[in-house]
Amino acid sequence: MRRLTITVSAAAAAALLLAGCGTTEPASDSSDGSADRISLTGAGGAKVTLDKPAKKVVATEWNVVESLVSLGVDPAGVADVKGYKTWNTAAPLRNSPKDIGTRGEPSMDAVASIAPDLVVATNDLPASAVKQLRKIAPVLVVRSADASDQLGRMKKNLDLMAEATGREKQAAAAKKAFDAKIAADRKKIEDAGLDGSKVAFADGYVASNQVSIRPYTKGSLVGAVNEELGLKNAWKAKGDKNYGLATTDVEGLTELGDDVRFAYIGGDEGGRDPFKKELADNATWKSLPFVESGDVHRLPDGIWMFGGPASMGAYADALVDALKK
Repeated sequence: MRRLTITVSAAAAAALLLAGCGTTEPASDSSDGSADRISLTGAGGAKVTLDKPAKKVVATEWNVVESLVSLGVDPAGVADVKGYKTWNTAAPLRNSPKDIGTRGEPSMDAVASIAPDLVVATNDLPASAVKQLRKIAPVLVVRSADASDQLGRMKKNLDLMAEATGREKQAAAAKKAFDAKIAADRKKIEDAGLDGSKVAFADGYVASNQVSIRPYTKGSLVGAVNEELGLKNAWKAKGDKNYGLATTDVEGLTELGDDVRFAYIGGDEGGRDPFKKELADNATWKSLPFVESGDVHRLPDGIWMFGGPASMGAYADALVDALKK
């Protein structure tokens, strides 16, 4: 809806001292382990240096939790563990991490009690919280989303966390599996004669008895996956620069056209479905071509629309299965 201080190795200081004495022969070994240090560049160019791959990792946002799990790293701390288990079933937790509070306001005491090697956050986390976390452990901040290249950003974040945890091979395998899944699902779309079909994907919420609909536009992560599947995004609205999300109401759906397929995810944790409940007797909703034709598809719960390769692979599978029906 999401720099550590640069270190100067003792080996470098020693090299400067030797140069001052007129010695040009390089040291044969690095006794302080500086050769194994990992230098990372996070969001906004922030630098983080680790002495070795991080093992005890805390994650403040669900997309980075998913990436860590996909890499085979069991996070020691996770923001809103219950929520993650509800909304992201594509990459289930294998352990029982400590709950560190909410995604927007993690508990500093909870994080400190873990004594992590690394905290991974996104740039959606307030700068004040990041500043506090840096007093506890190194903090790697990744950009949460980028409407100009969502899939590229997703893979770059995975690679960055893989480098931080020494899991480069696992990252390569995860990306390869994702690309293979998308290729296979695209083949299914083509075989079903659905290539080039227009799809409008959304979610919906109820506030003050009014249904608010959130279109996932061309710039969304889901929109990028749809394009890879050979589908066209039916939304005409422009989304925000990070997540590619927009806002409309039931009247706004009349602009979608006659040849559109509509897909969505459920509303809240209680399983409330505004498209089937609040809009069930709405004249505008019932008059929409895709509603009249029955081309409305609710995808399974537990697919996190802002996740990583596992979630987007699950989304692709679910969408293809729904459209084929």
